[in-house]
Amino acid sequence: MEQLEKYSQALAKKLGESVQVKEPIQLYEPLSYIVSLGGKRLRPILTLMSCDFFGKSFDKAMDAALAVELFHNFSLIHDDIMDNAPLRRGKITVHEKWDLNTGILSGDAMLILAYQFFENYEPSLFKELAKLFSKTALQVCEGQQYDVDFETRDDVLLSEYIKMIDYKTAVLVGASMKMGAIVAEASKNSQENMYTFGRNLGIAFQLQDDYLDAFGNPKNFGKQLGGDIITNKKTILYLLAMEKGTPSQINELVGLYSIQPENPADKIKNVLEIFESSGAAQLTRQEIARYTQKAHDVLDQIAISSEKKQVFRDFGDSLMKRTI
Repeated sequence: MEQLEKYSQALAKKLGESVQVKEPIQLYEPLSYIVSLGGKRLRPILTLMSCDFFGKSFDKAMDAALAVELFHNFSLIHDDIMDNAPLRRGKITVHEKWDLNTGILSGDAMLILAYQFFENYEPSLFKELAKLFSKTALQVCEGQQYDVDFETRDDVLLSEYIKMIDYKTAVLVGASMKMGAIVAEASKNSQENMYTFGRNLGIAFQLQDDYLDAFGNPKNFGKQLGGDIITNKKTILYLLAMEKGTPSQINELVGLYSIQPENPADKIKNVLEIFESSGAAQLTRQEIARYTQKAHDVLDQIAISSEKKQVFRDFGDSLMKRTI
C-alpha cells in the first residue's frame, strides 16, 4: 500500500537519525544493529496512521512512534536472551553477536531512549502518552512473566494463554494506535476504540506468529522454523492439540515435549503431524480469523471515513494472510 510506504520511509529516516553509534560503542552499536534489521514496524506505522486518519499530520506523532519502536526492539533483545534465540529477522541476535551482558545493557539503554522521545511533547500530551506507555510497558513485563511461568506448567488453559499474548504483544499494538489518536486530539471514545481495535489485531498477529513458527517458510519467516517446538513452548497449537487430540496423540505430544534431541528435525516433523491431524492447525487459523474480525467490528464505531476504515481492514487482512 502506497500510504503505508509513506509512513515506513519517514519512520526509517527518523530512526536512522535518532539511533546513532557513539561512545561507548559497545553500548550503542547493538542498538543501531537491531534497528537496522528492519522488520515490519507494524506498531509505529499504526501510530502514524492513527494520527493521520484523525486529521493531524502524522509527523506530529513521529516521536511517539519512535518511542514505540524502540520499546519494541528493547523487548526483542531481552526476549531473545530469555529464549536463547540464535536468529532475529534472519540475522544473528544481539546477545549472540556480542555477549549476554552487552545484550542486557543495550536493551536497558534502548528502553530509556524510548521514554526520552515523549519529552518532545507539551506537558499535557506528555502526561497522557507517558501514563499509557508506563502502563503498557508493565503489562508487557507481566505477559513475559506469564510466558516464563507457563514453561513449567502442564495445566495452562487456552484462556490463560490468550491473556499472556494479550499482555506480551497485543497491548502494545493497542497503545500504539491510541497514542496516534491522543496526539491527534481525537475524542476519548475514539481513542478507546482505536485501542480495542489494535489489541484484537495484536492477538491475531501473535497467533499468526505462533502458526508461522511451526508452518511458515524459514526463508520468509526470518526466524528458526520450529523454534517453539524445539524449546517445548506451549503455544496455542500445543494447547489445542492437547484439548482436541486423541489419547494416543496427547501421549505422544507430551513425550515429544519432554525431550531435547541433538537433531530436532524428527521431533519437529512428528509434532507438526500431530498439530495437523488433531485439528489444532485448522482451529488456530480460525482463531486468527476470529480476532481479526473482532478488530474489524470495532471500526464501525470509530468516527472516521469509510475509506479510512477500509484501509485499516485491509491492513488487518494483510497481517492475517502474511507469510513472514
